[in-house]
Amino acid sequence: MSFGPAAASIDPRFPRITDSQPCPCGTQATFGECCAPLHRGAVAPSPERLMRSRYSAFVVGNARYLADTWHPRTLPDDLVLDPDQRWEGLEVSEASEDGAQGIVRFRAFWRYSSERGILAETSRFRRVGSRWYYLDGDVGDQGAHAD
Repeated sequence: MSFGPAAASIDPRFPRITDSQPCPCGTQATFGECCAPLHRGAVAPSPERLMRSRYSAFVVGNARYLADTWHPRTLPDDLVLDPDQRWEGLEVSEASEDGAQGIVRFRAFWRYSSERGILAETSRFRRVGSRWYYLDGDVGDQGAHAD
């Protein structure tokens, strides 16, 4: 199976998730039923679905998808993902949308070598036409600790 043009942006040092495996974003669906279609070009229907698909993109190292779903006004000049950082779980505590604006609050669990931590963020999203984009977020790292 090929991801087409997006395949070139996926670093082989990141985990590979097949369509039949559980989606890393924490839903009960498979990757093929959940985030993979969005990575392949489907439009996210809500800020929460976009955030979950972006989390999955961090897991699999899909920097191109992250850039494509980042609002052009706040897109960083350089987006580099670290293949040594592993994302190990996601908890969404709140998701809402009001017209063309949305907010998602979540905690993402990470591991880097022997350190573990939690990234807590309140993300803001903006809809342009029929597409949602990540705008920015308030980040609070809940700390790192050794295993």
